[in-house]
Amino acid sequence: MAPQTVDVHVASFTELDVRTFHDLLRLRIDVFVVEQRCPYPELDGRDVEPGTRHLWLAHDGIVRAYLRLLADPGGVVRIGRVVVAPAARGGGLAGRLMTEALRLVDDRPCVLEAQAHLAGFYAGHGFTVTGPEYVEDGIPHLPMRRGGASSPKD
Repeated sequence: MAPQTVDVHVASFTELDVRTFHDLLRLRIDVFVVEQRCPYPELDGRDVEPGTRHLWLAHDGIVRAYLRLLADPGGVVRIGRVVVAPAARGGGLAGRLMTEALRLVDDRPCVLEAQAHLAGFYAGHGFTVTGPEYVEDGIPHLPMRRGGASSPKD
């Protein structure tokens, strides 16, 4: 699938219809909980916060990639739940998703918790490692930041 054939969508929780929210959650659960075998509470309450923005790419009405932007204290934006559907991987969608997200973030400081094997991908989008590697749900992660001062402690 060529990236130019993909539609970009951005919405707050209140702007999401039930079917779309279902499809976004299904992709997140299919990849993070099932594929990566990380049983964790996917519904953490942050999806419904007023400052959260859901960003996804769809082709023919099917969600192919997703992330969420969270409003953290101090004007920091947190990128999380970055995911590409298995059938859509290798087509540049992750890069397009990050480009769209960073366009929305603009010049605000931005943080994320990268799976360690993806640190180079995020570095290509201007993120730098801000702390030591740690293991979450059996997967090595690295805290990363783009813009602004050092990341506040979570």
